[in-house]
Amino acid sequence: VQLVESGGGLVQAGASLRLSCAASGRTDRSYAMGWFRQAPGKEREFVAGISWSGRGTYYSDSVKGRFTISRDNARNTVYLQMNSLKLEDTAVYYCAASISTPADVRYYGYWGQGTQVTVSS
Repeated sequence: VQLVESGGGLVQAGASLRLSCAASGRTDRSYAMGWFRQAPGKEREFVAGISWSGRGTYYSDSVKGRFTISRDNARNTVYLQMNSLKLEDTAVYYCAASISTPADVRYYGYWGQGTQVTVSS
C-alpha cells in the first residue's frame, strides 16, 4: 500500500490544522492506520492510531484531547484533526499502515513520505 500525506503547513500556536493521508494500492486489506511524528533531533513517536472499523482510536498523552484521528474507508483516506496546536507539536508527521492493532507500533510496515507541521509563537 502507498501512502501520501498532505495538509501540513505553518500555523500559529492555538490554531488548527487537518492532515490527510491517501492510500492506494492494496487498499483491500483491513489496515489499521496511524500517525507518527518526528521533531528535529528527536526520535519518531506515535501520535494516534485507528482501527479498520474506526471504532478503536488511540492517542499519545501529549495530544489526547487536542487531536482527533478519523478515517473514510470509501475514500481510502485517514485524517488527523489537530486543534490547539502548541510549539512542541512542530514536527514532520507521517502516516502509516499496520496489519495489526493500531496501538501496537511494532507492526506499522507501510509509511508515507511525511508532511511538515510548523507551529510558531
